[in-house]
Formats: sequence, C-alpha cells, structure tokens
Amino acid sequence: MIKIECRKIAVFVEDIWHDGGKPADRPLRKGAVAAVVANPYAGRYVEELGEWVQALDGLGAMLAQRLLDALGLPAEQIESFGKGTIVGVHGEIETGAAWHAPGGAALKRLLGVRGFVSAGQIIGNAGDRLHIPLVSVHSPWVRSHFDGIDISVADGPRPNEILFALAISNGGRIHARLGGLTFAEGARGEGPKF
Repeated sequence: MIKIECRKIAVFVEDIWHDGGKPADRPLRKGAVAAVVANPYAGRYVEELGEWVQALDGLGAMLAQRLLDALGLPAEQIESFGKGTIVGVHGEIETGAAWHAPGGAALKRLLGVRGFVSAGQIIGNAGDRLHIPLVSVHSPWVRSHFDGIDISVADGPRPNEILFALAISNGGRIHARLGGLTFAEGARGEGPKF
C-alpha cells in the first residue's frame, strides 16, 4: 500500500455579506482545505493507479472533516461543494485525477448527499492559483449555486508534489437572481429548467 506523505495542510474560510448589493442577513460562508503531498509517481509513468486511488481515501475523509470543522457549520447546512488538484510539474495530470473518487466520496459521505462533485485540476507550480468550481450538493442544475473559490499555497506544490483540495459552502452566490432550478427543487430531485 502506498503511504501518503503529507508536507502541509492549509485551510481557507471566507464570509461574504454582499457583492455590491444589499448586505445579506447571514453571510455566505465558503471554505477550502488543501493538502500538499509527495507524488510517488513524479517523473515516471505508471500504468495502474488503483493503489494510489485507494491510498487517497483516508486523506479525503480527514480533509472533509477538517474543512467542515473549520467552517463551524453542521453538515445539513452545506449546500455546495467541489474539489481540485494541482499536480507539480514533474507529475502527470492523471495522478491528480485520482482525487475524483476519494475526494468526492469523502464529501458525499460526510454530508450525507449523493450529488455530482465538480472538479478543477491543473499542472502547476508552487503558489499557482487553483479555481475550485462549486455546485449544489443535490443537483448540478441549480444555477444559483454555480460558484467557486480560489486558493493558493505559497510553497506548494513543489515539482514532485500534488496539492489535493476540497471546498464547500453554505449557499449559492450571495446575490443569485438568474432563475432556473432552485436549491429546494434540486433537493427533491427535479430536473433542469432551461
């Protein structure tokens, strides 16, 4: 079994009261957590990545809980989520894509939901900015919850590392007003409204 060698974890939390309009009664709280870990495949191609995916399961569970704790909200108040990866330049994008299953599954288990977890991934350098797209925890068709959070870790990932991240929020965009499927309709399993 591959051992995850984590160099550091960074947590980001922001509260948004307005985006130019009237301040909200309660802020939109968004957050992300990132772990910078050694890439065991840096500089080489490996055909089978199943062991790597399995090794990331524990990291996903730990990061999801740490993020929820940082936001200080109960799981039932989380309305959107996403995940992302920056693979250091000596790595391959597929080793970062291995995060899709363990990162997404960890969020869904913790929150007790079944939605599609959006993702962003890049090959990058230390300090590069990662945009993590956010979507509703119930349906990718809830337009008000098409959002995102940007993060950066000043010294990571280094060329032989990978940054794995998770993100959540307690609502959609602060002044969402473009119509479409509502959060409540998505929770009931209703389909898209174009």
